[in-house]
Amino acid sequence: MADITIYHNPQCATSRNTLALIRNSGAEPEVIEYIKTPPRRETLVRLIAAMRLPVRDVMRQKGTPYAELKLDDPALSDGQLLDAMLAHPILINRPIVVTLLGTRLCRPSEAVLDILPAPQQGAFTKEDGELVIDEKGERVASA
Repeated sequence: MADITIYHNPQCATSRNTLALIRNSGAEPEVIEYIKTPPRRETLVRLIAAMRLPVRDVMRQKGTPYAELKLDDPALSDGQLLDAMLAHPILINRPIVVTLLGTRLCRPSEAVLDILPAPQQGAFTKEDGELVIDEKGERVASA
């Protein structure tokens, strides 16, 4: 069993950067492509509770059927929102990372650094060219 699990969408740059940061720490996580293999309801509820976020905050709007399904309706219950996420996994925001140090929705990708058990092993630059980790393996202060 891996000490780190990432709920990953390989089509998402933030998710790819997060996975690369995990690997830059020397870890090989369990990678769950949640679009292909959606979490069970109990798992999704547990992840959201561990992140201490409202269900609505874990929903992705951009590039999803969020508006079409009228999920912005404040009258919808958490159960109804969960039903929508399970029926349309693309509605689950990503990436979600689970480690022994916590569970996070890693947006931006460098949020994963707060819950990685091991330090970064070298420099890391995000796909967009932003330097996140310097050659000493230390986090670069953002502008």
